[in-house]
Amino acid sequence: MKTLVLYAHPCPESFNAAVHQTVVETLTARGWDVDDCDLNAEGFAPVLTEAERRGYHDIPDNIAPVRDYVARLQAAEALVMVFPVWNFGYPAILKGFLDRVFLPDVSFKLGGRDVRPGLTNIKRLAACTTYGGKRSRAMMNGDPPRKNVTRAVRYSCGWPKTRYIPLYDMNNNGPDVLKKHLARVRKEMQTL
Repeated sequence: MKTLVLYAHPCPESFNAAVHQTVVETLTARGWDVDDCDLNAEGFAPVLTEAERRGYHDIPDNIAPVRDYVARLQAAEALVMVFPVWNFGYPAILKGFLDRVFLPDVSFKLGGRDVRPGLTNIKRLAACTTYGGKRSRAMMNGDPPRKNVTRAVRYSCGWPKTRYIPLYDMNNNGPDVLKKHLARVRKEMQTL
């Protein structure tokens, strides 16, 4: 299965890097064709420019600035996002990817008053993420990343099979908890 892994953490020594490596290794071992998109390493520019915003609805010209990323997304049958939750949201680089690449006629189709999913090529969706605080704190704040993945991104993909794999309380987790979480990520990727 052709899989796009979107990775959004700038530090190679981070626990997110270990999660990312586990995802890529597990999917590759399954024989999946993994397109490993490390947004930071690739130097993805997350800022939607004035020109891009003005041309946002100009189909098909709207994809020109991000054509290669659109092609990678449209070629995928599975999408796996690996990112930390910062300030109850996505890291800026991942939010920028969604702003710049999830475009009209890419992630959604407009027709009159109707909005339809555009990434129906995605049959499986997963997000592996970490939170600095406890789950209760995330829930108290509405847990926007979980809702964005399991609702907005999932809708854009036509409601595929979806897994949300969080690790809460990163600021207090010890080595045993981290090791156990990597085992969970591996198991989830084996059954995705």
